[in-house]
Amino acid sequence: MIFLQYAACAAIGYLLGCSNMAYYISRFRGVDMRSGGSGNLGASNAMILMGWHAGILTALHDIAKSVCAVLAAKFLFPNLLLAGAAAGAASVLGHIFPFYLRFRGGKGLAPYFGMVAALNWRFCLVLAAAMIVITLVTDYIFFATCTAIGTFPIFTALTQGWLTAAVCAAASLVVLYKHRENFARLARGEEIGLRAANSGKHRKTDEKANK
Repeated sequence: MIFLQYAACAAIGYLLGCSNMAYYISRFRGVDMRSGGSGNLGASNAMILMGWHAGILTALHDIAKSVCAVLAAKFLFPNLLLAGAAAGAASVLGHIFPFYLRFRGGKGLAPYFGMVAALNWRFCLVLAAAMIVITLVTDYIFFATCTAIGTFPIFTALTQGWLTAAVCAAASLVVLYKHRENFARLARGEEIGLRAANSGKHRKTDEKANK
């Protein structure tokens, strides 16, 4: 019975996580996100290729879907210890591996942040402030990503126990793995910074490629 309840939580999270705003917007605008920018269907690449309006809308959507997944699982299974964490982690996996996009979605930061917000909103506020500062100082969202996925499992282990922390850590490892190309580009000096993305030069290059 408990196994079926956790399976239901995971299914709720995964299906909500599969919703991809970057894909919807790019299809509407006729932009091929696979061939430009970082090549993934996430908020950062949406900003790089389609502007900050698209990036913000995508980020808000991706955060919201994880929040909804966690809250829905907690509401449906209030006595299940890991209901929220299981649904949140599954939402992150759904974002990264959407079944209808050949399991090639985004890299998981925004839905991961949504999971954090739903599980502990106070820590989320602190983390958000730290991520903003780190991004502005370094010019790379990538460093903020590492901060988020690295600190939350540790904080969870200290405050909620190792079981919840283990679920969150599993999601962190997947997100970290999906950012392996960022490590390589950063080492080569090819990572696209926030200021370069906002300048629009990558959008112009991509638009020419699509003509």
